[in-house]
Amino acid sequence: MARRTTKQPLPDDFEEHILDIDVGEEMRSSFLEYAYSVIYSRALPDARDGLKPVQRRILYTMDRMGLRPDRGHVKSARVVGEVMGRLHPHGDTAIYDALVRMAQPWSLRVPFIDGHGNFGSPDDSPAAMRYTECRMLPAAVAMTASIDEETVDFKPNYDSRETEPIVLPAAIPNLIVNGTTGIAVGMATNIAPHNLVEVVQALRHLITHPKADLDDLMRFIPGPDLPTGGKIVGLDGIRDAYETGRGSFKMRATARIESVTARRKGIVVTELPYGVGTERVVERIKALVLAKKIQGISDLKDLTDRTHGLRLVIEVKNGFVPEALLEQLFRLTPMEDSFGINAVALVDGQPRTLGLKELLEVFLKHRFDVVRRRSQFRRGKAADRLHLVEGLLIAILDIDEVIQVIRTSDNASVAKERLIDIFELSQIQADWILDMPLRRLTKFSKLELDKEKAELEREIELLDAILNDEQLLRRVVSDELAEVAKTYGTPRRTVLLASAGTTVTAAAASLEVADDPCFAFLSSTGLVARTSNAAQPGHGEARANHDVIISAVRTTARGQVGVVTSRGRLLKISVLDMPELPDSANDPNLQGGYPLSEMLSLDSGERALALTSLTTEGPGLALGTRDGTVKRVNPEALNRDEWDVISLKDGDEVVGAVELITGSETLCFITTDAQLLHFGADAVRPQGRAGGGIAGVRVSQGERVAWFGVTTGDESVVVTASGASTALPGTDAGAVKVTPFSEYPAKGRGTGGVRCHRFLKGEDTLVTAWAGPAPARAAAASGAAVDLPAPTGRRDGSGVPGSQAIAAVAGPVALLLADRVLDPASGQGADT
Repeated sequence: MARRTTKQPLPDDFEEHILDIDVGEEMRSSFLEYAYSVIYSRALPDARDGLKPVQRRILYTMDRMGLRPDRGHVKSARVVGEVMGRLHPHGDTAIYDALVRMAQPWSLRVPFIDGHGNFGSPDDSPAAMRYTECRMLPAAVAMTASIDEETVDFKPNYDSRETEPIVLPAAIPNLIVNGTTGIAVGMATNIAPHNLVEVVQALRHLITHPKADLDDLMRFIPGPDLPTGGKIVGLDGIRDAYETGRGSFKMRATARIESVTARRKGIVVTELPYGVGTERVVERIKALVLAKKIQGISDLKDLTDRTHGLRLVIEVKNGFVPEALLEQLFRLTPMEDSFGINAVALVDGQPRTLGLKELLEVFLKHRFDVVRRRSQFRRGKAADRLHLVEGLLIAILDIDEVIQVIRTSDNASVAKERLIDIFELSQIQADWILDMPLRRLTKFSKLELDKEKAELEREIELLDAILNDEQLLRRVVSDELAEVAKTYGTPRRTVLLASAGTTVTAAAASLEVADDPCFAFLSSTGLVARTSNAAQPGHGEARANHDVIISAVRTTARGQVGVVTSRGRLLKISVLDMPELPDSANDPNLQGGYPLSEMLSLDSGERALALTSLTTEGPGLALGTRDGTVKRVNPEALNRDEWDVISLKDGDEVVGAVELITGSETLCFITTDAQLLHFGADAVRPQGRAGGGIAGVRVSQGERVAWFGVTTGDESVVVTASGASTALPGTDAGAVKVTPFSEYPAKGRGTGGVRCHRFLKGEDTLVTAWAGPAPARAAAASGAAVDLPAPTGRRDGSGVPGSQAIAAVAGPVALLLADRVLDPASGQGADT
């Protein structure tokens, strides 16, 4: 059926105006307006708070709605509706997608939204917004904190009925920590996530050293720290990105070879590259198997669950080398992926490509401005309140006369004028006195007002100091950043590798590798490697790439070494499975080292402590436990791949292990309450592997052994770092001290030792302790080098503030091996 319409006639006085325009010019201008809108209002983040407009509007709206972490969840649809109706008229789908991403822990390193319900997975989309609920996380509160104190500027919203912040105060360096991705018109941005603790350490270093170069900053930020963990292979592209704002790096899944059945090996994947889901990997592997482009896979199981996390098991057929198959999977599937950094963000309203230092400087400039404006606001509020308090004190001192003036006045206006004239009050003070209830005019109220006046004067004095002293302002920002790292920081998840190593190639060609003498190394971050020759090492630095070497043994290329763990186990590993380093014995550097955790199956919480040769001769191993037990283990020849070397009590664990050379070395314990005890190894009777050890050091109640090891020679030093036991590990640099070992007298085994560090106010424990040959070298949890102070002769003195938290300390690797020579016939170490 046709619809009939009636055309209304035009009025007689209607005058038609038609403008002739050029279509090309109109398209150019319209497209330019659209491009500007996409760049500035949708796709690119602001370099100060690292948020796109939609993300900023979501957090601001949730803050206005009062959806704090201590409140209940609300429907996501309610939040989306508020954002769309008040601030962001671009459609509910875009708003909900942004909200969901801010709630996903595999998308952001520090999520901002606490999602309740199905918020998706790396492979699946979330449930509709009518089914999910949300509220702010504490980190989101830190992003909006002090927004009501005139710390940022506001602008009208799309219909000019309300206002919205141009930028959030942002106590968290969100752009670097969480990264971002966006595609605008003619430009795009892609920034990798980083570790909050490392970024804060770099920011604090930049505050105190504004002229620091890129190498200085990369000591604190060695590379990205992805939410999904995994490994980053190759660091050259990262440096390029940090220097120019553009670069790329390869991400690899975390996988290890395990015995999945009694007769079959398998590849177990526990972490995937950032942005890659298990279904994508599974589909790709199935397609390769069906196309016969990859062989040797008998079964593929996805055992991922909420309890154990990601676990993808790839069973390998008998007769195939698992290491070679793993290399094929890296090459042909998304188990290895690349990430291209293009650090584009808005600075002063203009899109710019920023390097690492520029990103940090923009954020610091913003925080300086926020703290300055916050201090001005608080100072004004305190001054206004002080003005009222002073007026109230005048009224209370002359209360009878004040009441008489008010009672004899005809009206409030006359009373106010008379109060101003008689008591020399301001209009604000007079109004406040007239509005004040009579119950406030008591003696107790005067005491309260005097106390409040003193507090306000102190507050104003402190705020004036911040506003007038640039160094104090910088110190306030630095302290606030340290508190942010302590509150929201988490340990690093991603392993940084300079290269992929040659593990697979060596394993696949094991018959072609000569059984030549070599060295095996273990670093503080759990990387292992072997050298390609057996030259006597010189006195080069014992530093791996962003790391220090904590254990080294002589062995042969096709031999085996043992790994002593914190659970008191000794596990055999093949030296051939370690990546081979170039000719570097004179200056060992673990570029290309391989994570030991992927060569061994360690229990949850179990750590590798040291490498040891499997010789059946010599004085054996020396072990120290956290409860103060010491044990010397007789060397034994066992044909198993693993066995216990000490019987541990419940709650106890091994904290240090070392292979003795002569049996007359000095054993040393350092406890968390700063007690150091050392005695001769010959004072410990050797036991078999089933023995539980004997008393080594007396540990006070509530304390434990922080370090155990062996010291040799008069040139040894003791490194101690104190801190607070309540601080998050890796966030508090503490006070560091280096002392000659000769300052500490020997005591009998089983005693409490002597004090080795004096705690300052706020410190109650040793967070790091070590003793060994000088010069000592330290590394942070990320592996970055940490400078140590010069040695001091004060054995029980306090330390000096450290530059960053120390995770490991070691001495020159040359001295680790100097007391052992290699027997060419057996390939095992022999006494010097």
